[in-house]
Amino acid sequence: MNTLGVDVGGAFTDFYYFRDGILEVSKLPSTPKNPAESILVGLRGKGWQPRQVVHGSTVATNTVLERAGAKVAFVTTKGFKDILEIGRQARPHVYELEPQRLPSIVPPELCFEAAERIDFQGKVLLSLEAREIERIVATIKESAPEAVAICLLFAFLNPEHEKRLRDSLKAAGYQVSLSSEVLPEPREYERAISTVLSAYVAPKMRGYLSELESLLQSHGCEDLSVVQSSGGKLSAAQAGSLAAATLLSGPAAGVTGAFAVAQEAGFDNVITFDMGGTSTDVCLCPGKIPYTSEWSISDLPVRLPAVDVHTVGAGGGSVARMDEGGGLRVGPLSAGAEPGPAAYGRGGPATTTDAHLALGQLGETSFLGGEFAVNPAASEAALGALGLGSAAQAARGVLTVANSVMERALRLVSVERGFDPADFTLVAFGGAGPLHACDLAQALGIRRILIPRHPGLMSAVGMVSAEEMRDYSAPLAHALGSGDDDGEFFGALRLRISELETRAHEEMGLQAVLEPAIDMRYQGQGFELTIPWIGLSVQDLVNAFHAEHQRLYGHEDRQRVVETTIARLRARIPVEQSQQMALATASPDPSTAKTGERLLLSEMPVDAPVYDRERLLAGNVISGPAIVAQFDSTTLVRAGWQAAVDRKGNLVLEEA
Repeated sequence: MNTLGVDVGGAFTDFYYFRDGILEVSKLPSTPKNPAESILVGLRGKGWQPRQVVHGSTVATNTVLERAGAKVAFVTTKGFKDILEIGRQARPHVYELEPQRLPSIVPPELCFEAAERIDFQGKVLLSLEAREIERIVATIKESAPEAVAICLLFAFLNPEHEKRLRDSLKAAGYQVSLSSEVLPEPREYERAISTVLSAYVAPKMRGYLSELESLLQSHGCEDLSVVQSSGGKLSAAQAGSLAAATLLSGPAAGVTGAFAVAQEAGFDNVITFDMGGTSTDVCLCPGKIPYTSEWSISDLPVRLPAVDVHTVGAGGGSVARMDEGGGLRVGPLSAGAEPGPAAYGRGGPATTTDAHLALGQLGETSFLGGEFAVNPAASEAALGALGLGSAAQAARGVLTVANSVMERALRLVSVERGFDPADFTLVAFGGAGPLHACDLAQALGIRRILIPRHPGLMSAVGMVSAEEMRDYSAPLAHALGSGDDDGEFFGALRLRISELETRAHEEMGLQAVLEPAIDMRYQGQGFELTIPWIGLSVQDLVNAFHAEHQRLYGHEDRQRVVETTIARLRARIPVEQSQQMALATASPDPSTAKTGERLLLSEMPVDAPVYDRERLLAGNVISGPAIVAQFDSTTLVRAGWQAAVDRKGNLVLEEA
């Protein structure tokens, strides 16, 4: 293997290079104006020449968040051009007196109608005439968009009209996204907005990846891949065409890498806790990575497969401020990489990073192994300016507020979904995650914490171990009965799955592992559950649905008709998961790794030993309070906790 995982975050760019059994890591400040710049600086500085680069990109995410995408024209069936504006008429903030909606990413003047109609069975009711296509192309030319999104009524059943429009628009020089390719599923609004998002971010994504690919080739790279929201990877060409599939790239890779490390350490039920510079991502994995096809970004729903991650605006760069009522707020605004926290000496605001520095939980040499200079005095001044007493008092308040935000997120994915956090191991990673792990575990009753060997690089670790993956779907509307209906259903199911398998083998080869599933619901419901299909009988399939409904919602109704809506297929090519080398075994005494002491001001002042993680050996045991320092992160072992080093170099923390 000669693979480099690169995660470009809001504050730092992480590198995880695995070549011929040798591992090298690096971390550099990000360059927000041009994300590729920090990647090239890292490659040049290390002299690396990876054959394959797997990239976690925030380009698509930031494009949507900043509303900086392409000028998109939207084409739909006559009578439906207001669908993007109307949406689901949902009110996310019911009690807000003056609700404000973000403007649509496609203004009304760029929405166009096509005189055509396909019915709910895929039959053509009104043909799309050549003259109508010419009219639409001419009208779109007048508006001069950069890309076109096409979403015609029931195109997921019959894409003929969409394809004819696409061919003519491509001939006119436009980049085109089709709903029948992006999301061939029911639900008109979700299908439309997912297609529009793909067109909205595709030009910028294609341009960025094309430039990056050319630059990487000069460093010996033969293959550039991008991690998608599902945690699998796509080629750069596929990512350019399916740009919306990369919107949760980094967080998904972090969960994938953390879950693989946890399984190798012997822990299957885990809650991943990824605290970076800008945000915190949490995910509950009950023996497997959970996926969803219903999520949103910037109030826009996306129905594309993704790791089921919950994100909150709390990170190392989260800005601390006093609100109008005199209350302390931390986040979601972030100081980012520029100007960064006050400690960077660039005039930045007080952040959670400054709070850790003021309390001694971080030191002057904690940032990139001392390569990145910081100014503790600037942190203390910024914290003191909050008006909460001394810098230490303000720092304690900042961390208490930040912890409460993250605790709520962890409760949401566990307690609110019927899981007891005490039954899970907390896997803490990201540059800041290991600093907060003990506090959050204690608040939630979690008795075990796993800190991976390279916590600050975990998303990059997940990229190196990411599988090539594609998700396929096709409509499968059928009410499940008995007798003759069973044969009819299985005939339709096998046909759909066979069609999806053929596509998967054509695109990924015969070595792909295929995992079929079916979306099911009680007749009349508006949402589905995805049930794996392994050749089950109709009754077994229905029973599996009832059981899952009971587990998730606490009730089932075996008297109601169950219906299927969509056939799904996940195709993946497994890769070697582990790149962690085993450590030499030693006694519990960690004294050979001790580098000094640091005054902690968290509660009562106490001198805590500081250990160099690179010098720790398997079997070493550290009693808190203590600090474990390393290049990419810092772990805080609170009083009452013990950290043991396992054979792969992970830290396993348990209450003493």
